[in-house]
Amino acid sequence: MKIVSAILVILGASLLVFALEAKTLDPYKVLGVERNASQREIQKAFHKLSLQYHPDKNKNKGAQEKFAEINNAYEILSDEEKRKNYDLYGDEKGNPGFNAGNAGDQGGYTYFTSGGPGQSGFSFRPDEWQNKGGSGGSQSFSFSFGGPGGQRSSGFGLDDIFSSFFGGGMGSGMGGGGQSAGFSSSSRSQFESKSAPKSIRAVNSQVYKKEISDKGMAWLILSYTPTMKGTQQFESLIEEVANSLQGALQVGSINCETESSFCKELGIHPRREPKIFVYSYVASNSGSLVEFKGDLAVKSLKTFCQEHLPRFSKRIDLSQFEFASGTGETLPKVMLLSTKKDTPVIWRVLSGLYHNRVAFYDAQVHDVSEPTVRRLGVDALPAIVGWLSNGEKQILKTGISVKDMNSAVQELSALLDSFEKKNKKAASSQAKKTQSESGDKQIPLLGVSNFDALCGETTPVCIIGAFRSSRGKDKLQKILSEVSQKPLSRRRSLASGSGDSISHVLLDASKHPSFLNALEKSGFKSSDKVLIAYKPRKGKYAAFDGEMNAEEVERFVGSVLNGDVKFTKTRQKPTIK
Repeated sequence: MKIVSAILVILGASLLVFALEAKTLDPYKVLGVERNASQREIQKAFHKLSLQYHPDKNKNKGAQEKFAEINNAYEILSDEEKRKNYDLYGDEKGNPGFNAGNAGDQGGYTYFTSGGPGQSGFSFRPDEWQNKGGSGGSQSFSFSFGGPGGQRSSGFGLDDIFSSFFGGGMGSGMGGGGQSAGFSSSSRSQFESKSAPKSIRAVNSQVYKKEISDKGMAWLILSYTPTMKGTQQFESLIEEVANSLQGALQVGSINCETESSFCKELGIHPRREPKIFVYSYVASNSGSLVEFKGDLAVKSLKTFCQEHLPRFSKRIDLSQFEFASGTGETLPKVMLLSTKKDTPVIWRVLSGLYHNRVAFYDAQVHDVSEPTVRRLGVDALPAIVGWLSNGEKQILKTGISVKDMNSAVQELSALLDSFEKKNKKAASSQAKKTQSESGDKQIPLLGVSNFDALCGETTPVCIIGAFRSSRGKDKLQKILSEVSQKPLSRRRSLASGSGDSISHVLLDASKHPSFLNALEKSGFKSSDKVLIAYKPRKGKYAAFDGEMNAEEVERFVGSVLNGDVKFTKTRQKPTIK
């Protein structure tokens, strides 16, 4: 214990020297703010005082010294690490010294107080300094270590003090235990300032358009100019939030000095201080930049970021969900089943990354024993169920467990990539099957009995293949059979309903020449086969004059549906006699 006492005496003397050197002005008093002031309040106070005492504007005696004090105070309080160190130790560098005390403090210097009765504590007072060989005086100092293991509330314990000098705790022996002198990892993290923040990726107009704009991922973006004070604090805040949401968002910074026109175009040019924005998908399917105006605190910014993550997953009631099979949709569907009341953050992130590629749904369930869950074949929660575009159901994953958000996003992204490939393969097989079956589909021959049903005024567009020979008929039959099965034509028909659909028909022009004569005076007599788009309601038509093959005819029909083809008024209303 003699060795211990001697070391404590030396340590106390060292702390006394540090204390005498560390009597600096209270930065809170300099800026005129409370100790619990927010960063916004600190910034406002700094800007007000710096303008008031700027040497270029204030020529009074002492203004320059006051201006330096204001800047020094702001430098401490605008940096979270320096502010924390000052609040704990009275020194922004994190040295465990004593800061100048206020009225009522013990002997003019602040104490490190003990944790209470029954806890180990050490104190040095004037008479004790003398008894232990130290110099007497009117000042008194104390520090103590409360709680099990000698840990005290202000951040360092008995073991830390000894490890600071000998590289190990008391239990490891003085100078022994095979450890070298220096700070232990725990004390280093408490006494040393954090290293300078890692550089945040620079964003320019090219990066913004290529990687940010409407790409489905939320971005946390800092806009600044190099001359602005407090930029490092903003960067540190952004990096800490980004680390806590790693995998959910990306981070970037825009230098509005070098990218001035781009910042003005986006409306994010900072004036007096840096600005923080989130590229958000909350307002609509298209992303937009939303400014963060809350307190410069990790919790506040993190909450703001989470609120603005993508929301492309549709929340549904599982009991009302229809398990449709093969609706002609091209996108595969995935559904997350979980006990969560709201859509989980990870699922929201994935819904953005796969937006317009996969349709996302999620539902809250309580147990796998629920009938709707059993119906899906799920045996553990959380679970992801998928449906291919042909209606085939697949259980993608059950009993999902994750380590962290970043690894979860990567793992589930791989799962969805594989599901997408399966869907493309299934869609390709379906298309080939449809194409092989299309040759068997018979295009109806237009006649008196079916004219009103196929090309009457209830039909918006009637695609008519007119022929004058059996060869022409076969050719048109094959082309129209294939084109009528294409997605564009089928989608219009399914969406519009049977009463408002496209019809594809054949017309024997040799038997019904009056029909073509009603459209054009010559009746297209020079052609063995002709393709016509006819609009019964408007009494207009358009003739196809390209090469007669499926690809060109499909393009013609698509142009007709999109309104890109010029129609001509018929000479008279065409009829079948």
